[in-house]
Amino acid sequence: MASPRHILLINGPNLNLLGTREPQIYGSTTLHDIEQAAQTQASSLGLRLSTFQSNHEGAIIDRIHQAAGFSPSLSPSGAAAATTTEAGAGPGTGVDKLSAIIINPGAYTHTSVGIRDALLGTGIPFVEVHVSNVHAREAFRHHSYLSDKAAAVICGLGPFGYSAALEFAGRHMKL
Repeated sequence: MASPRHILLINGPNLNLLGTREPQIYGSTTLHDIEQAAQTQASSLGLRLSTFQSNHEGAIIDRIHQAAGFSPSLSPSGAAAATTTEAGAGPGTGVDKLSAIIINPGAYTHTSVGIRDALLGTGIPFVEVHVSNVHAREAFRHHSYLSDKAAAVICGLGPFGYSAALEFAGRHMKL
């Protein structure tokens, strides 16, 4: 029997404050509520879902690398270097069996070439999600470093955007 397809849901900076942060923009649903609903939906779609949230760009990049079978380690010079977690691990080997990433990069949407490069470097297809309609907000929020490479971009649907992303990833992406 084949193992269920595995999807990783990543949430970036300040999304841990959902439910209390600017409710007129982001609503009153908490990140915990969103993750619980996503777990229930994933189960009903026959998917395995892992969740991750960080306010730190490097931690998000490390988690994306880990999803492809790489983990950070220190080189002899003390600089971080990517290495495989086990023999034969790495992109395309299926060690983590990750099928897709759903990512709400938060403010890193507009600033992080590093997250873009991590996503592109792993080759894992991804869906970009935003709770608010970033195009109806401040001009600096209109640009995304990820959108042109995403399989889909969902914004302005509130917490339902996560459900739409999971439905799309589970049923329509070629995983």
